[in-house]
Amino acid sequence: MGGRKGPYECGLDAAVDVIGGKWKVLLLWALAQGPRRFGRLRRELPGVSEKVLAQQLRELEADGIVHREVFDQVPPKVEYTLTELGTSLNEALVPLGAWGRRHMAHLEATHPRRHPDGAA
Repeated sequence: MGGRKGPYECGLDAAVDVIGGKWKVLLLWALAQGPRRFGRLRRELPGVSEKVLAQQLRELEADGIVHREVFDQVPPKVEYTLTELGTSLNEALVPLGAWGRRHMAHLEATHPRRHPDGAA
């Protein structure tokens, strides 16, 4: 993974290390809807580059959050799904999403809009 791997100060530190960055949380949400192929994920996450999407998927796979299945057919078919660990992580993010919805107006008023790459 691109981030730091342990030792962690606390559980939140470990979780943020796994989901750090805008695209990983959005990938978790998309994959919670069911298996996805790369092209569909790209369409569901406007603004993500092919390179970043591939990198984020590899990191989530390395962390045991996402399962990548290659089907033996021509042309090749690859599907991504959440693992049990990924599903539990996604469930843990539900309260955070609810907090964001409750405070979205305030956050939009006080924070400048950011570009998808994180730059202001």
